Amino acid sequence: MGEGKELKEKLFAKKECGWNNVEKSEMDEIFRYADGYIDFLNKAKTEREAVDVVKGMAIAKGFKCICEYDELKPGDKVFYSNRGKSIYLAVIGEEKLEQGLNVIGAHIDSPRLDLKPNPLYEDGELALFKTHYYGGIKKYQWTAIPLAIHGVIVKANGEKITVNIGENPRDPIFTITDLLPHLAIEQMDKKLRSAIDGENLNLLIGSIPYNDKEASERIKLNTLNILNEKYGITESDFLSSELELVPAFNARTLGFDWSMVAGYGQDDRVCAYTSLTAMLNIERPKTTAVCILSDKEEVGSMGNTGMESHVFDTFISELLNKTGENRPNLLDKVFCNSKMLSADVGAAMDPTYSSVSDRYNAAMLGKGVSFDKYTGSRGKAGGSDANAEFVAEVRGLLEENNIKYQITELGKVDVGGGGTIAYILADKGMEVIDCGVPVLSMHAPYEVTSKYDVYSAFKTYEAFWRK
Repeated sequence: MGEGKELKEKLFAKKECGWNNVEKSEMDEIFRYADGYIDFLNKAKTEREAVDVVKGMAIAKGFKCICEYDELKPGDKVFYSNRGKSIYLAVIGEEKLEQGLNVIGAHIDSPRLDLKPNPLYEDGELALFKTHYYGGIKKYQWTAIPLAIHGVIVKANGEKITVNIGENPRDPIFTITDLLPHLAIEQMDKKLRSAIDGENLNLLIGSIPYNDKEASERIKLNTLNILNEKYGITESDFLSSELELVPAFNARTLGFDWSMVAGYGQDDRVCAYTSLTAMLNIERPKTTAVCILSDKEEVGSMGNTGMESHVFDTFISELLNKTGENRPNLLDKVFCNSKMLSADVGAAMDPTYSSVSDRYNAAMLGKGVSFDKYTGSRGKAGGSDANAEFVAEVRGLLEENNIKYQITELGKVDVGGGGTIAYILADKGMEVIDCGVPVLSMHAPYEVTSKYDVYSAFKTYEAFWRK
């Protein structure tokens, strides 16, 4: 090896494809892990479903609701479900909580369409639902695809009805219609952002009239009659429902080489699944391990199930109470002594749209878990910026465990930007860095990840909690 080549090998950062050095046994393990992940995606298309699946997996591994404990000791495994839409898990460590926590936080909500409070109407001898989109979507991507309805209807008497229709091959599906190209000249002359109006994302749900020619709005009536017979509801019960429209197709393996996962909701259920499965492997850590799976991140983390609420603080206070440590102002000290990986996805560089990415700093599919030192937009506005000391600590951990990683940014400086829950925990005093899986087609009904990166995230989160 020449002197220059030897020096380059010593000094240059290595950015090679992670698959290059994967042995067959490890590849088999990566593919097995991805099978479990794909199954999770197909079972957990909403935040409520995700909490149900997470609780089941946690209980099977010995976790109990914190309400079942009067006292906590090292090795105890607890969870707390916040209104069935977010969940926190912890494994109590050998050190006192006062020394700090090792926290990993992901979110389990994803962009989607919600039904409006008064959704059902009849027009043009068709029955339709009015919708209101949730999170940052490209509206045109949600037309002319099969959609399923998931969620809950709560009657005035408190009875709760779970709805999941469109996933079983024997179920009907639903769709939002679009103009045929022959008549869409005016539509296609519009800018992409305004080609589909939010008010026109109306879901087609029926077309047969009720068999009584004397009645009015017979197609709406027939639809309500079907719903009444199936669920026992009336139109007024939509007022107290949370019904979400999600793609009716399943997550699948992508590529001739089986190297990728395509599916809905990978932002951010990929980080939710990888952090959860890592947590389920932790038995008796030195530092108490905490896993956050939050709601409402896609709309600013507001509300009592989002990270801006104080419910997480209450959970940690309960840990302090039940380990016998609590005293005035201790919670603030715990947070200031804690470290966190904000587990959220990054934007993988798409060679078809590479002009929006800085090639030197973009995340690449198949090169391992990605870290964003800072988020926000343009001048880092609205984001969190990790301290160099903490970045170095995390780098050292991954290099010690031979886990491939990349430190990246979300797009070119003035192109756009984004945020995560990182700033919320940083505001509490924690050391925080964003750490997740690169994604192609982020926020689309069908997103793409690399199985190698998914497995790298799992190994990263496991190593963080074991340190």
